[in-house]
Amino acid sequence: MKVIAAGHICLDITPVFPEKSIRSISELIPGRLIHMNGADVHTGGSAANTGLALKLLGADVHILGKVGADDFGRIVRTILESHGVTEGLITDESSATSYSVVLAIPGIDRIFLHDPGANNTYRAEDISDRELEGAKLFHFGYPPLMKQMYLNGGEELEKLLRRVKEKGIPVSLDLAAVDPQSEAGSADWKAILQRCMPYVDVFVPSVEELLFMIDPEKYDAALKKAAGRDMTEILNYPEDVRSPGETLLNWGAGIVLIKCGSAGLYLACGEKERLKELEKSAGLNAQNWAGRRIFQPAFRPEKICSATGAGDTCIAAFLTALLLGKTPRESAALAAAEGASCVEAYDSLSGLKTLDELEAKIAAGWKKN
Repeated sequence: MKVIAAGHICLDITPVFPEKSIRSISELIPGRLIHMNGADVHTGGSAANTGLALKLLGADVHILGKVGADDFGRIVRTILESHGVTEGLITDESSATSYSVVLAIPGIDRIFLHDPGANNTYRAEDISDRELEGAKLFHFGYPPLMKQMYLNGGEELEKLLRRVKEKGIPVSLDLAAVDPQSEAGSADWKAILQRCMPYVDVFVPSVEELLFMIDPEKYDAALKKAAGRDMTEILNYPEDVRSPGETLLNWGAGIVLIKCGSAGLYLACGEKERLKELEKSAGLNAQNWAGRRIFQPAFRPEKICSATGAGDTCIAAFLTALLLGKTPRESAALAAAEGASCVEAYDSLSGLKTLDELEAKIAAGWKKN
C-alpha cells in the first residue's frame, strides 16, 4: 500500500551520555566538563521517523518534507536516499535545514534544542496532486513546529487536510510539544483542532500535547504536580485521558490514539458511519472498531537509551496494523510494543522490530508496566 508521510523533517543530533554521568539536570552547570560517548546523528521529525518506520514495516512510503541547501540538508537527503525515499523531498534555497539537539540523559526526560528551519515555509501547495495519487493513507506530523500551519487559526493546515480528504484519502495527524514562550505557544490550538478534526481519520497526539492545547488548566495542574518529573507518570489512567478522547471524537475525529508515555496508550473510536472511509480505502473493519475504548499498558523495555522517536514508531506500528486489518486491541498492543522497542536504541529506527517479532514477544509473556 502507498502511504504518504508528510510534514516536519529535521536532523537529530543526540550526544550519548555515559550511564550515571548525570543524576539530575541541576548538574549541567556552566564551566563543567562532561565526557561523552560519541553522538548519534540521524533524521528526525514526523515525516522521517514515522515514514521510515512505516517503510521498514513493509509499506510503500513516500516522504514529503522540506530542507535547506546546506550541510544538514545534504545529510538528511543522503540518509533518505539510503532508504530509497527522496522523491518528495524539497530543497528550499532560502532556508536552513531544521535540526534538534536531543539531550537524552539516562533517567531524565529528554530536552530538545530545536530550530524549525525550512519547516516554517512548508505550505499545502508543496504537496502536488501527483504525489497524492494512489495513496491509501496520508500521515501529517508536527504542525506546531511548522509556522504556516498554525498561522491564521490553522487555515493552511485545514486547507491541506480538506484537500486530501476530498480525494478520498484517509488522514492521520500527529502533533508535537509546544514551547509556551514561542509564537506557536500563543496560537489558539483548541480552535485549530476543532477546525481540523472533521478531516482527521486517525489522530495520534501525546497526552501532554493534548492537555496543553485543549485543557490548559488541567495541564498546568499536572505540570505543577509532576514537579519536574515526566507528566505522564502522575496522571490517572484511563480517567485523565477519557474526557479528552471523547472531546476529539465529538469534534469529528474518526479514531483517537493518545500516547501516555511509559504508562501506555488510550484508544477511542468513533461510530461505524464515521469509519466508513477508513474501511473503503484502508481495509479497516468498521464494525469491529466502532465505539471501542481501550487502555493499553506499556511494555517494559529491556533497557532505556532514548525515547527519541518512540512516539513516531509507535504510530507507524499502529497505522501498519490498521492497514493490515488487525483488531483494535491487536493494533494498540503492537503500537505499545514498538514504542518500547524504540527506546532500546538512541535513534528511532535501530530498535525497530517487525510486527511478527512483536507478536511473538507479546505471546511469550512480555511484561507490562
